Amino acid sequence: MLDLGESEALTQLETELYYSSEWDECWSYVGKKAHKRWTWSLIERRSGRLIAWQSGRRTDEVLMILLGLLAHLTIGICHTNKWAQLLPAHYQHVVGKSKTWKNERKNLNFRTHLKRLSRKTICFSKSEEVHDKVLSLYIERYYFPYGQFGKAKQKPSRD
Repeated sequence: MLDLGESEALTQLETELYYSSEWDECWSYVGKKAHKRWTWSLIERRSGRLIAWQSGRRTDEVLMILLGLLAHLTIGICHTNKWAQLLPAHYQHVVGKSKTWKNERKNLNFRTHLKRLSRKTICFSKSEEVHDKVLSLYIERYYFPYGQFGKAKQKPSRD
């Protein structure tokens, strides 16, 4: 049996919903290997959907741009591979490569499909602008329409 106090507490039960996410970066270069270009990406852990990404140098300014893209989301847990010093304190941070395998797989898809991201290739970008635009087009075409790479849209049934 519930008493009156317990029953009132149950009618006002609050839940907190948040995303569990994987954060990772992938490097490539523009012109020569000394000019590294980083693509920072964030995916929702349960579904594997790409939430946000940012391309640029590996600096705090680029990370702040990425965090600005996430300001409207309630992200509670961040799975990374040693980003602890970079993330704000309000995130629960879990470190380990075993927790970022979906994002690592996405990076492998990037390198396989875009030769300019491969480490040993004769195909590379000569300008940062072209490099970022090619990457943007690839992500917009293959990740954002469906959330994940290779997921086809469901066709409406003819009932």
